[in-house]
Amino acid sequence: MAGAADVVSLAGAADVVSLTGARLAFGDRVLWDHLDLTVTAGEFIAVLGPNGTGKTSLLKVLLGQLPLSAGTVDVDGEPVAAGSNRIGYVPQHRGVDRGLALRGRDLVELGVDGHRWGVAPMRRADRAARRAAVDGALAQVHAQELAHVPVGVMSGGELQRVRIAQALATDPVLLLCDEPLLNLDPGNARLVAGLIDQRRRSGTAVLFVTHEVNPVLPYVDRVLYLVDGRFRIGTVADVMTSETLSELYRADIQVVQVGGRYVVVGEHLDHSGHTHGHTHE
Repeated sequence: MAGAADVVSLAGAADVVSLTGARLAFGDRVLWDHLDLTVTAGEFIAVLGPNGTGKTSLLKVLLGQLPLSAGTVDVDGEPVAAGSNRIGYVPQHRGVDRGLALRGRDLVELGVDGHRWGVAPMRRADRAARRAAVDGALAQVHAQELAHVPVGVMSGGELQRVRIAQALATDPVLLLCDEPLLNLDPGNARLVAGLIDQRRRSGTAVLFVTHEVNPVLPYVDRVLYLVDGRFRIGTVADVMTSETLSELYRADIQVVQVGGRYVVVGEHLDHSGHTHGHTHE
């Protein structure tokens, strides 16, 4: 597989995320411990694993919404804090009320003004600066034609493009994506993944939580795979093996490649919406 590092040079890139000795636990339940992860500018990290293993919680830690139980976390060279406009956040795709009058540019403008999860407003943004930020973000996802379209009548792919524009409105150095391809058809999933990759080519680091690694295989530099308090970090080829996943799951897991796609088979897999044998993730 031609990995993202083949087309995006990471040599000498600055550290955008630094987790050192990170532990996240709720009472006796440990989601992960001793996690050391450094993400550099322009790097694309896929965060994989079954439900309930702390993938979304990792994003909340980076957004300043959850404190670590132990260890340290820095974003863009500073201790993490809620309200950083250096972080963009793309949520899971969900439909909206078809009667909602909010237009595409209104949704993106909420990103400028800070009315989204964990992100601060663009301080003292005047009307012209706000308009320029919105127009620039829409242009990055090729969605200028959606500026005046009510979000309630947008297709799933159109709405998710506008949500990406909202995440890019403050020109972030880090883009956090929480299952952004969920419920999208394959064509729109490829489009959305490609738009996120396009942004990281300008130097924005990406952490991409997903249950479906195959649509982002061309872009992924490394994988963080979480299972029941255990984890592995490495290239797709290093992590997506029968030996590695069997060790993580402590069960017999088989990984095969079919037509350039990863298929994972095992009785103990509990990924949402998948059967025992499935295309990974």
